[in-house]
Amino acid sequence: MSSLRDISPYVRSIRHSELAAVTTQACQIEEELRQGVRKPYKEVIDVSWGDSHRTGVKPLSFVRQVLATCLYPQLANSDKLPADARQRAQRLLGVCAGGSVGSYTATGGISQIKQSLSKFISRRDGGVPSFPENIFIASGSQRSIATVLTLLMNSAGSPPSGVLTPVPSYPSGNNALLGLGGAVMPYYLKEEQGWELQRDELRRALQAAKRVCNPVALYVINPGNPTGHVQNRKSIEEVIQFVSEEKLFLLADEVYQGIVFGEGSEFISYKRVLAEMGPPFSDTVELASFHSASKGFMGECGLRGGYVELVNLDPAIIEYISTLFSLDNSTVTGQIALDLMANPPQPGDPSYPLYNEERQSMWAMLVHNVKRTLEVLNSLPGLRCQPVKGGSYVFPRLFLPPGAIQKAKEVGMQPDHFYCSRLVEEAGLCVGPGCEHGLEEGNHHFRFCIMTSVDTMEEFLRRLTSFHIQFMKDFS
Repeated sequence: MSSLRDISPYVRSIRHSELAAVTTQACQIEEELRQGVRKPYKEVIDVSWGDSHRTGVKPLSFVRQVLATCLYPQLANSDKLPADARQRAQRLLGVCAGGSVGSYTATGGISQIKQSLSKFISRRDGGVPSFPENIFIASGSQRSIATVLTLLMNSAGSPPSGVLTPVPSYPSGNNALLGLGGAVMPYYLKEEQGWELQRDELRRALQAAKRVCNPVALYVINPGNPTGHVQNRKSIEEVIQFVSEEKLFLLADEVYQGIVFGEGSEFISYKRVLAEMGPPFSDTVELASFHSASKGFMGECGLRGGYVELVNLDPAIIEYISTLFSLDNSTVTGQIALDLMANPPQPGDPSYPLYNEERQSMWAMLVHNVKRTLEVLNSLPGLRCQPVKGGSYVFPRLFLPPGAIQKAKEVGMQPDHFYCSRLVEEAGLCVGPGCEHGLEEGNHHFRFCIMTSVDTMEEFLRRLTSFHIQFMKDFS
């Protein structure tokens, strides 16, 4: 590969990551601090990722006890670990080839773990059937999304295949789509209505898409990333009716399903609503639903375990999907994490009291952080944040003074990237620029994770308040 011209034009279409630029800047500042450079802060607080362990949240003890025993089976003979953790590890090792986490697994995941996930899904959905042969495990939900998109895209076609995607959205799926030669066709969530997904906007987006591509799918994120919105049943039914009418494939990113805390909000899966709507929807709408061990209270991002469940796909197509997933198997430890997510300790188990205590502590931390964050953000001039009902992010809107927008233009940055760059340099706070998520021109935001300790969140809010007031004063 001798020059940029030799790179696929599809890959070249992937936009530069403003978040990567800010996190690189944060790493440089951390190195300066290690070398003794004086700053008005002693450490960088990086809440730009949805990675709770990075921000100091402790892993669930049961998960790590089982993993430790799977990696070092001699611990199964130790009375220092709860009996049920040791028994679970032995059971999981029993389904690994050779009794070792170092062995290969079947394409799409270990069959017994897929059975566990199937039972978990059926319990979640009030008894709606789930079948292990329709579940495929990969190294995270984003890899699962990319694999399904590979099946949907016809890069040789004219016009290209396209997917309706929300704005704001998580950029990884969009980048995967662009890298495959597909077209990202935006539909806009309504911020002033709490980031509501409206059917009229879907219709507008579809008509616009038909002028430039062949729309083949609709991508939804519920609970929302980065918005924190949670769809109700009526909204989900409207989406299903829409994709049925327009013969679109439905991609449902539901990785934050375990974190819904808004008053009056609850998570209802797309699969459950589809099943309960009955024919013709329940047996014709093609659906891919994604989940992960990285998000929620487990937060095991580094283990790389996610899955997709496919609904109403032709068995012949499932065979092709199986082949595609053979290119991206999850690690065995990632698959074990999924099993532990699907089957946590239950009342009466030796591990349950500590597990329940840790979960309740995390929940209290999250609810506190959401409340405090919204109080602070909505009290500051030039900031406004919609209610956050689920997920682990806050996505406030920035109303920047003209001076700041002009300065950003002079230095070649998007305005919210400029704000975030100054924030990490002057206050040691690393957050994600809103422009990373495909916002409309003149609409500025930033995103940060609230799955962190209360002390860290309070320090973050203290620094943010001080910086923001001074920034607005400097550029007014």
